[in-house]
Amino acid sequence: MIVFDKPKSLTDTPFHYCPGCTHGIVHRLVAEAIDEFGIEGKTIGVAPVGCAVLAYNYFACDMVEAAHGRAPAVATGLKRALPDRVIFTYQGDGDLASIGMAETVHAATRNENITIIFINNAIYGMTGGQMAPTSLPGQVTQTSPYGRDVKTAGYPVKICEILSQLDGPTYLERVAVNNVKNVRNAKKAIRKAFQNQIEGKGFSLIEVISTCPTNWGMTPEKALAWVDEKMIPYYPLGVYTDRSAERGEEEK
Repeated sequence: MIVFDKPKSLTDTPFHYCPGCTHGIVHRLVAEAIDEFGIEGKTIGVAPVGCAVLAYNYFACDMVEAAHGRAPAVATGLKRALPDRVIFTYQGDGDLASIGMAETVHAATRNENITIIFINNAIYGMTGGQMAPTSLPGQVTQTSPYGRDVKTAGYPVKICEILSQLDGPTYLERVAVNNVKNVRNAKKAIRKAFQNQIEGKGFSLIEVISTCPTNWGMTPEKALAWVDEKMIPYYPLGVYTDRSAERGEEEK
């Protein structure tokens, strides 16, 4: 009897992520949702520029690579051209919250019927650990060696809070994957985001608080603890918008 198996919607390609990085957990949760809905053959993922740039190697569904920050725009085009497909983007904080902020906001305010998985690890991972839009006040990075100074760099961007002020989005939730309880909650949120799209209810974004042990300069264990100690207090978990009960087929 198989108790635990790899989702069919993940390929056999080994992940390239650093030890302790939680991208792999989120990949699995997305793949499990695709498997459970039986939509692998009609799903198209949009890969970002960043640590997850190679996501097209890991998901067994069709994948498209977008230019840096343009995943929501690409997803919008795919969904409008192929409305019977299930379209998701998988993006990091640099891709979504910096260069891609305009695409994110306008896709949300139009309530595009797409699903966005947003990884917030408070740093630029792929390019060596520079300060990101989501880096915490006082956080030491390669480009803020004395800590993020809000007087010159401003405050971190809180995506769920910003998008929750718009009338467009159907569903916004922030989750984490640093312990078993949070992983289970994250799976429920990701599953609901896909279900909303399948039911024609519109834009869903799941922000996932993630770890980056390499660029945080921590062991994987300390990085998981840092999520509880520093990240979640600044980025509270929970549902920020949920209009799914009042939206349906007419939103297509």
